[in-house]
Amino acid sequence: MMRQYELVERVKSYDPGADEDALNRAYVFSMKAHGTQKRESGDPYFSHPVEVAGILSDKKLDCDSIITGLLHDTVEDTLATMEDIQGLFGDDVARLVDGVTKLSQIETLSDRAKQAENFRKLLLAMSQDIRVLLVKQADRLHNMRTLQFVRNEKKRSRIALETMDIYAPLAERIGIRDWKDELEDRAFMELNPDARDSIERRLTFLRESGGDIVGRVTSELTQTLAKNGVEADVFGREKSPYSIWRKMQRKNIGFEQLSDIMAFRVIVERVEDCYQALGAIHGHYRVVPGRFKDYVSIPKPNDYRSLHTSVYGPENQRIEIQIRTEEMHQVAELGVAAHWQFKQNRTTDGRQYRWLRELLEILDHAEAPEEFLEHTKLEMFSDQVFCFSPKGDLMELPRGATPVDFAYAVHTEVGDRCVSAKINGHAVPLRTELKNGDQVEIQTSKVQTPSPMWDGFVVTGKARACIRRFVRSQTREQYIRLGREIVEKAFRREGRKVVTRTLKSVLVSFSCRTLDDLFAMVGQGQLTGQEVFDVTYPSAKRGRKRPATSNGNGKAAPEEFAVPIRGLIPGMAVHLAACCHPLPGEQIVGIVSTGKGLTVHTKDCETLENFVEMPEQWVGVQWDDSAEGTANHVGRLIVILANRPGSLAALTSVIGRNNGNISNLKINDRAEEFFEMQIDIEVSDVKHLTNIIAELRADPAVGSVERARG
Repeated sequence: MMRQYELVERVKSYDPGADEDALNRAYVFSMKAHGTQKRESGDPYFSHPVEVAGILSDKKLDCDSIITGLLHDTVEDTLATMEDIQGLFGDDVARLVDGVTKLSQIETLSDRAKQAENFRKLLLAMSQDIRVLLVKQADRLHNMRTLQFVRNEKKRSRIALETMDIYAPLAERIGIRDWKDELEDRAFMELNPDARDSIERRLTFLRESGGDIVGRVTSELTQTLAKNGVEADVFGREKSPYSIWRKMQRKNIGFEQLSDIMAFRVIVERVEDCYQALGAIHGHYRVVPGRFKDYVSIPKPNDYRSLHTSVYGPENQRIEIQIRTEEMHQVAELGVAAHWQFKQNRTTDGRQYRWLRELLEILDHAEAPEEFLEHTKLEMFSDQVFCFSPKGDLMELPRGATPVDFAYAVHTEVGDRCVSAKINGHAVPLRTELKNGDQVEIQTSKVQTPSPMWDGFVVTGKARACIRRFVRSQTREQYIRLGREIVEKAFRREGRKVVTRTLKSVLVSFSCRTLDDLFAMVGQGQLTGQEVFDVTYPSAKRGRKRPATSNGNGKAAPEEFAVPIRGLIPGMAVHLAACCHPLPGEQIVGIVSTGKGLTVHTKDCETLENFVEMPEQWVGVQWDDSAEGTANHVGRLIVILANRPGSLAALTSVIGRNNGNISNLKINDRAEEFFEMQIDIEVSDVKHLTNIIAELRADPAVGSVERARG
């Protein structure tokens, strides 16, 4: 364990102005506060905060951060209070300690919910001061170094998994590479010890059989650069066992197929020397295609800058080379911690913290802590592509990102209003994957809203959180509106009007707090309008009516009691049945299903036979002619088409001439003379589809056309 004077001397060595008295007081205060407490290893508990302070001093952090490292467990684990910390060490240290203090575990939550809630609170704290995260990372790093002393195997696995899921990606985001590598490797050692041991054995074999290959490659690279007039320091290292394992998993290859398990760094004096060194290396060795990346002109979000290339280098070894200046190297190694060293001659524009602001936006949009954790993992676990707006603004996005992700990265409102996109001047589908260097132009509309289908292809956590929040809010609004109309129709059928005061008096009977909650339950199918009426007026005489079905059972709900169908958004509270594809203009009936809402069928749909004995699920519905907009609906046809040249062209011409749009076409059967195919056509109403059917039947290439049923 580091002694008091050793810690003070270490901090003073890089920060002569550090408050020596405050450091000494913090050391003594923490030692007395923890007293005789022991860790699971049997060591005095005080050894932990001292080691955390030592890890922070290795990164040359400021005095307040070191003091926070010494005090970070005192408030939770000892009798010390935040008032004590504030009185002895000031407001800044108190705020940092408060942000880092371990959070109370909520026993009613699952392990995943606890993890998510703790991460959410950590994120809020570190958004106020990034040093909170630095101290928390140092705390986790020391805990991982002593993980083997934790006796409970399940607890060890949980800590390791949390480290792999959250702390290692965060270390990468703030640019502290050695912390990230060590956290990953120690978590890997716990989660998959057999795989790690296997890789270690193979690396040992390579070292023994190849001799000092790193030294030989370093020497030859240095000579090659010197011959081309480039003065540089060159050093190499093996990649970590976990990074090798992850690459094997990602590419689905064996260890023997990996050819770039060594990485070399070339440190030069100036930025222009980086490109001169790159030219010398590319001029002397064969380049591995597609492996060059310029993070000097386009830095990573955490301010990382380097040139990356892979070549078949000395001894025909495939090697990865990173070329950077000394200052770039310091930022690459220390990440945000480097800004405390360069604070006299460096300014930051906050660009490296943009990812943190985006995580906070996800926090605002996520419904539950678990969902927030899911979305943030999407943000942290991905390689990146760099795209530009038409004005030249740079956007960093995960690999696989689409124009919708780009739109949300620009601004939440741009994402919500996105209707179409152009990539490099060409119109593309919104699900198109973006590539490095793409220029993306987003078109928006004031009447556009997020589509639930976007959730199936976006990859950024922010986009997914925004879409899901909209879907949740719209679904609830539709459930409330649908439920209110069902209740109003049920009351009207009984000769009563809905009286708000009377309805509120029975809310407790349905365990609801508000009328909206009650209407939402009805809209979701958890209650019927008749049940609400029965509880509200228990003594009233009820005459239930059953809607008509395809075989004539029951009676159709009178038109004046029918719920108008409007504002349909697929996948939300109201659905158009896929079995019969009802269209405006057709007679329809609704079936309410618990948790699904209202499904609209044509009146003659065969599926309705399944609900003959469930009259409580039937709802009279009708198309709302006053609804705004001209939303397209799908009409499905079964077509018999002659198997001869030009037949398909004739069919599509008829559909196009009548302003129909084919959204899907499937060949069900193929014979020598005919095709049978299923065609989905976007139309405005049943009259529109009828016109298309009539013209298709008149074409000699078409044998028959029928509406698809079932």
